[in-house]
Amino acid sequence: MSTIDSDAHVLETDRTWDYLLEAEREFRPKVVATPEAEESGGESWLIDGRFHPKARNVGDDTPKAAREMADIAARIRHMDRLKVDIQVLYPTIFLRPYTSRPEVEVALCRSYNRWLVDIWKKGNGRLRWVAVLPLLAMDKALAEARWAKENGACGIFIRGLEGERRLSDSYFFPLYEEASRLEMPICVHSATGNFALHDFFERECGFNKFKLAVVGAFHSILFDGIPERFPKLRFGFIEVSAQWVPYALHDLAKRLQRRGKKLGSDVMRESRIYVACQTDDDLSYVLRYSGPRNIVIGSDYGHADTSSELEALRKLRENGEVDSKVIDMILDDNARALYGL
Repeated sequence: MSTIDSDAHVLETDRTWDYLLEAEREFRPKVVATPEAEESGGESWLIDGRFHPKARNVGDDTPKAAREMADIAARIRHMDRLKVDIQVLYPTIFLRPYTSRPEVEVALCRSYNRWLVDIWKKGNGRLRWVAVLPLLAMDKALAEARWAKENGACGIFIRGLEGERRLSDSYFFPLYEEASRLEMPICVHSATGNFALHDFFERECGFNKFKLAVVGAFHSILFDGIPERFPKLRFGFIEVSAQWVPYALHDLAKRLQRRGKKLGSDVMRESRIYVACQTDDDLSYVLRYSGPRNIVIGSDYGHADTSSELEALRKLRENGEVDSKVIDMILDDNARALYGL
């Protein structure tokens, strides 16, 4: 029985952009000292004219060389100490909106993905990764998804909102069709790609701009019948805990009933939807609504926020209220099913 961390992160560095094409070098993100901006942690990325905090939300309980992937062997040794067999890697810089220009997005996504491929190749099967796609240019996004699948990617990263579009918007249907064909899940991570929402809540904590966007996407995808339209597609909802699942399903059931429809008794399994829990969730309660086969867990490795818990996977095994067989499913079987491992 393996232990799979369904949500670990890389922290991008200047090396991440070494894969830019010569014609794309003008788009290269730059690290800028921002000591006056307390929320930045002292440094920011400058991307397409906007500053993005770089030194904030860094997990000091992880070795710098490991979280920045400068020393892959150190990362794997740390995984061994944590008794983690496989990590699924998510980005950091792409968790917020960073450009409205397709050419910039194409360049940065392409460079990031090639950096991750090099990491994957050195990870001996223990470092899997989720591809970031240039969704402002759908034709290029689909081509990048195909390339990523051929080079070890096990999922497709997407934010709770992408620009002005909800995830149930028909604009994304070509992506969902291709993801179905490639057998790659759509991984909705705590994040937003909407500038207006992000900037409106800039001075607040990340709950409104990052977390609620993902909960809303869960609701929209089910309410608008996306799983029925794409019967082979899997969805993961990552780094938003799972405590909200009963509430969202209750609300969906009532709204569908008003339309003369009925929510399935095992809707998450029927819809191939997985949610990443946290150890402080009331799992016994959540599992009554989600079922045992559609919950996974991640540590948020590399970060330091309300979802970060480096020892989360070990602590889950110590949960005395949930059957050990269900715990094994969360740590192994369910993650394998979500990511196709």
